[in-house]
Amino acid sequence: MPRGPRRLWDRKLTHYPETGPRSLYLAITVLATVVLYYELYVGGAVATQIIAEFGFSFTYFVFISVIGNAVGAFASLFAGLADRWGRANLVVGGLLVTGLIIAFGLPNAGSKTVYTVLFAVLSFVEGIVLVATPALIRDFSPQVGRGVAMGFWTLGPVLGSLVVTEVSSNTLGSHPDWRFQFYVCGIAGLVVFLIALVGLRELSPALRDQLMVSMRDRALIEARAAGLDPEEALKGSWRQMLRFDIIGSAFAISVFLLLYYILVGFTVVYFATVYGYTPERANSLANWYWISNALSLVVTGVLTDKLRVRKPFMIVGTAIGLVGSILFALSATKPETSYYTIAVYFILASAGGGMAYVAWMASFTETVEKHNPAATATGLAIWGWILRIVVTASLAIFTLVVPATSILVDQGSRITAMQEEHPQEFAIVTGIDPALAAKVQADPTDQDSLATLLGQVARAEGATEDAATGVESVVSGGQLATVSVVAPATLAALQSNPLDQAAQAGAVGQIMQGLGVDQATAVQLLTSLAAADVQANLQSAGKYAGDLQGAAGAFSEADLDYLSTHGPDVAQAAEDNPHQWQTWWWVCIAGQVVFLPFVFVLTGRWSPRRAKQDELEHEQRVQEEMASLEAARS
Repeated sequence: MPRGPRRLWDRKLTHYPETGPRSLYLAITVLATVVLYYELYVGGAVATQIIAEFGFSFTYFVFISVIGNAVGAFASLFAGLADRWGRANLVVGGLLVTGLIIAFGLPNAGSKTVYTVLFAVLSFVEGIVLVATPALIRDFSPQVGRGVAMGFWTLGPVLGSLVVTEVSSNTLGSHPDWRFQFYVCGIAGLVVFLIALVGLRELSPALRDQLMVSMRDRALIEARAAGLDPEEALKGSWRQMLRFDIIGSAFAISVFLLLYYILVGFTVVYFATVYGYTPERANSLANWYWISNALSLVVTGVLTDKLRVRKPFMIVGTAIGLVGSILFALSATKPETSYYTIAVYFILASAGGGMAYVAWMASFTETVEKHNPAATATGLAIWGWILRIVVTASLAIFTLVVPATSILVDQGSRITAMQEEHPQEFAIVTGIDPALAAKVQADPTDQDSLATLLGQVARAEGATEDAATGVESVVSGGQLATVSVVAPATLAALQSNPLDQAAQAGAVGQIMQGLGVDQATAVQLLTSLAAADVQANLQSAGKYAGDLQGAAGAFSEADLDYLSTHGPDVAQAAEDNPHQWQTWWWVCIAGQVVFLPFVFVLTGRWSPRRAKQDELEHEQRVQEEMASLEAARS
């Protein structure tokens, strides 16, 4: 390796590294991947706050991700040049740029436009780096250990997501400003940049352009390198990668990951609008998904290398993931589903999905190597482009599938704030008929309308149907009006002595005068007040009448106008939202089903015995070629 400052940009290794240094380079690459995904996903943890801060509509916020993925798609194609330019400097430079954007750019964006442009730049850089990192992983991992290596690389997006939810769920309470999440993330990104600047290396083109099945191939790889022309090896590389097994399987894994990508960006929004969870609780629930996924990736990577097969793990993993995904989709319209029940669904979906994905990633790189090992970055660039194009299209379609979420996020936040500040008054205001309330206000003597209105108030506050009907009966029956026209002193005298004739006579006169009824009707009304159920209903009616007056004064006229204008739409959206999300989850499940037939186009064996036999035959050919080279030298 070069010495001095030159080490900071000349990173090529002319000899295949020993296990210790090789493990270090792999570890730095995985660490870089984790922090890059952390930076890419950190906004999702505080999405609702960012939307409120900049006045984004939910649709606009989604289209920021659409723009980012579209830009990242073409950046991924550009990353195919890593076969000619190398990988390590792309990773190191990318870490510097993304760290600066996260730490200083996005938290200080002064407008929607600035935020959108900075996010597009972030997505472009990461589109390059997130193709260069799996290429580095492939370079440093022979096929026999490719499953473990890709298991750790695929930990990048999962651990990035896990770091997002862990940090946010533990710090949002003490640091509610969304910018704090970006500051922490940006500092982490810059620290990893320094680590990669000093420690990251890559193989020389002559070494990385060869197929390496096991570490026992090392001597042959280095012997061949002297006579390998990297430029010749790359001729026609794009044409070699434009094959059905490359393009088809890249599309299949892209639609397979639809559930993952929506959960990454909109877990908080989903659980806030469907279940009413706080950001902390939603992120805490998401931890079950990411932790299970991380464990599945590593364990599956080990098992695929041990058994020397990938395809059976893709099939089994997809089957397990489908069970969890289907149960999760069904729970969308069941608001009574508990936190821990959803956690179990997440474990199944994420463990199965992780099993299938890591096996696919190992098999895909081996399929690319089958066509041309020198064009690994080119093959991964095609995969990265297709993946981001699929995500771009799916996000655009997503806003059309769940329009209710847009209404709840855009218009519901102010209404939700009203509800949280005055929950009882909000229940009353939204539980009564505004036209009926206006009618009673215009004519307080309309007893039938007042009875219906107070019955609505009772139901809005959770009264039983019998209790609400009782309230309506004492209003429409005139008992409430009767009590209101009798002087308090007269009522007190009657309560003290029901047989007080003077008080009775005074009450009858007051009722006749106050209500304009004859003596017989007044006596009947006064007599009805003695019944225990009437007294109980009168007490409730008085309470609900007072609550109605209090509710009217709890909100400003502007609040009530806003509620009147948008309340019905928000209420309808709240009813529609779970069903629309459930429709989207079925789309994601369909993507997992589409993935299954494309397993068969990838390279690799189904039988561990046959795979082991292939490995032994390869080792025999390596020994024969080494013997031939040694004979030629002598």
